[in-house]
Amino acid sequence: MLALRMRRLDEAERLAAGVLKSDRRHILAARLLGEALLLQARPQAAIEPLRRAARRSGDPAIETLLGRALAEVGRRAEALGELRRATARRPPYPPAFLELGDQLGKAGRFDEAIAAFEDGLALAPDATVLRVGLAYLHLNRNDRAQARRLFLQVRAAAPERHDARVGLAAVLALDGDYAAAAELYRQALAARPDDTATRIALGRVLLDLGERDAGEAALRAAARDGAPLASQAITALSAAAHGRFFLRPSDAARFLGVPAAS
Repeated sequence: MLALRMRRLDEAERLAAGVLKSDRRHILAARLLGEALLLQARPQAAIEPLRRAARRSGDPAIETLLGRALAEVGRRAEALGELRRATARRPPYPPAFLELGDQLGKAGRFDEAIAAFEDGLALAPDATVLRVGLAYLHLNRNDRAQARRLFLQVRAAAPERHDARVGLAAVLALDGDYAAAAELYRQALAARPDDTATRIALGRVLLDLGERDAGEAALRAAARDGAPLASQAITALSAAAHGRFFLRPSDAARFLGVPAAS
């Protein structure tokens, strides 16, 4: 468990697998092995140990991990079955409702996704994670009024939640309140300065505000953090109302200080 918390995933996998080798019925070891494999983007390898543990235990946490693993390898129907089984357990396990709602949303089954979140909240009204998940679902559907209402509820109950702060900032930016969005993004980055996606979002709203120097500086900092997000920084630079447009991506990459291949 400590290795997993410290993101030493190889070590967590090795230790959990060692426990299971001597005791195949060790439910916690199976759960930790599944988590370690999923965090290493190896869902196929996680399925069988999680399936065996789920059948022995009826543990909704393991069923939820199994549902996620199945979904990640494209077996969505099986995944939804596992997740529905997990949401039927009592006492309720909120992450199961969150995963079910997320998977239904990814499948475009929005009414069912909303129902999953709302069912979870009816059983566990203090489960802030479900309120955040429901808010993001509404945001993805461009129902900004509902998303704003839910994010504000979360902010009132748990002002320290990073995901709610960033979500509300996204709503404000879409509604054209760039100054308020920028302030929330700055607060989020003060708490998590390594959140590159939020830094890109801040750069975009600063450009929309006409604060070109600050916006471009934020995008340069984000692009330097790593190649995977450099393309998003380039897109933000060209899409903002007061951004810059380059005919060649290599020119934009050079402007932001990243290799053209990014």
